Amino acid sequence: MIDFDPGTAAPTKGTNQRNGGDLVVETLEALGAKTVFGIPGQHALGLFDAMGRGNLHFVSSRVENNSAFAADGYSRATGEVGVLFLSTGPGALTSLAGLQEAYATGVPMVVVASQIPLDGLGARRKGMLHQLDDQKASAANVTKSQRLIQHASGIPSAIQDAWTEAISSPQGPVWIEIPQNVLLDPIMVPPVEDALAEALDNPPRVELIREAVKWLSTAERPAIIAGGGTRRGRAEKSLLSIAEQLRAPVICTPGGNGAFPWTHELSLQSWIEDRYMTDVLEDADVLIVIGSSLGEVTSNYFTFEPRGRIIQIDAEPRVLESNRPGLGIRADAGQALAALDEALAAAGAADSVKRDWHGTSPEDVVKESLAKVKARLESQDLAKELKFMADIREAVPADMQTFWDMTISAYWGWSCWDARQGQFHSAQGAGGLGYGFPAAIGGAVGLETTGKPSRVLAVSGDGSSMYSISELATAKQHNVPVTWLIVDDGGYGILREYMVGAFGQATATELARPDFVKLAESFGVPARRVSPEEVGDALKASFAADGPNVVVVETLLKMFGPTHLDD
Repeated sequence: MIDFDPGTAAPTKGTNQRNGGDLVVETLEALGAKTVFGIPGQHALGLFDAMGRGNLHFVSSRVENNSAFAADGYSRATGEVGVLFLSTGPGALTSLAGLQEAYATGVPMVVVASQIPLDGLGARRKGMLHQLDDQKASAANVTKSQRLIQHASGIPSAIQDAWTEAISSPQGPVWIEIPQNVLLDPIMVPPVEDALAEALDNPPRVELIREAVKWLSTAERPAIIAGGGTRRGRAEKSLLSIAEQLRAPVICTPGGNGAFPWTHELSLQSWIEDRYMTDVLEDADVLIVIGSSLGEVTSNYFTFEPRGRIIQIDAEPRVLESNRPGLGIRADAGQALAALDEALAAAGAADSVKRDWHGTSPEDVVKESLAKVKARLESQDLAKELKFMADIREAVPADMQTFWDMTISAYWGWSCWDARQGQFHSAQGAGGLGYGFPAAIGGAVGLETTGKPSRVLAVSGDGSSMYSISELATAKQHNVPVTWLIVDDGGYGILREYMVGAFGQATATELARPDFVKLAESFGVPARRVSPEEVGDALKASFAADGPNVVVVETLLKMFGPTHLDD
């Protein structure tokens, strides 16, 4: 065991003396943490020394950004808090793009970053390794809050408070940093025996629910947009009840995918970027928007012009009315929809008015709209793409969780993927590359700890896969049951398509790339290259195997035509 002199960072003889790092580990364990992601670093060694005396399972990634993605995937897959350990300076900064995704999507995480010794903090530039002027400030744009702990006795309470904040809606990552000497110095604080963190209550205001019921009681054409907050608030049951009471068509955003049953007679599924769906939503006389800002994708690239009134429910007050005026209800989606469901039933709102979409029933509006979308797709020479996505869906077990990078397959998945009993996860919150594979590793590790089926699917393009290719070593080292589908089209496919569409030619989108099969095999990870027609059988075989594996498909997929550009 290695210990460090906090003044010189020079190694000294190992010892079992408890230090600040032990308080971090003990508190996290008391709060229920099982797994930590990260990479060791000089100033953080007190954390890792303490983990050797504790019971946390550590998963070491190869790049800190991927560690953040893995902690994110762990949280999404399990519903638990993801925990991330970071070293000072470059290690902390490298994680920020991953934390942006967690922050934008509302994923609860506790991030513990090391810091230079206390006597180096402040305005002085002492030339310490990894020194930043203000490390917390770097994290301020991608985390809910930031804390600097300056004495060991403050560690348990600070972590407990951070955990509470992370799980309270709006959920998100919370940043804690601890100086090297605070982690390493011997302590008098006794071992942490218990810690309690409960999400703060975030109910809707009574008068706002009453007003929403009043609007809905007279609505002839109510409709619902279910965003990612619906899933984070575990509001699926209430959403189904409300939709059935109101006979309201429901469409899910990419983040909300899976919040409403795909094959339900009121389900518009997730074709949020199609003009036919925009037309339906614009025609609603009352539109309920849950856990969504009505942002770029949801608004079909800001072409959405609703003619009715909007009821917007979100835990984040900055989201409310950020794009459209409406009745803003700041509340956790689960609490808000439960209250609205109960109030609608008590008011008999379901029976107070006939649901009539200009002489058509809402169920028929849904059926006709989906048929129009299908016909539009079939008119665009997209048979290969439709079959490719259908073959993947058929191969993936109904309860398997999937993780999608920012690639053409994922853009298709946003609209066409039926999550069934599994969950659909993508990087659409911040839209950064490299999410799919490391998030899937974290998801599989998390599912394994909960005793659930742990095989997961990651989907990337050749461009995005290079952001996280080093994590093949992580998957192999920990024998993680993740199947990685790499769709290789020789470049940044979606950017190529955008540029050709806008300018007639693409610039800087073509990429040299490795032989992904040989590269995976060099890590000891089984891999195969198949044609698009063989992808379903290849995935089924890979799902039946042990540990990590890779399936590579070399093909050029097209996107469906954008409808926001129609005249």
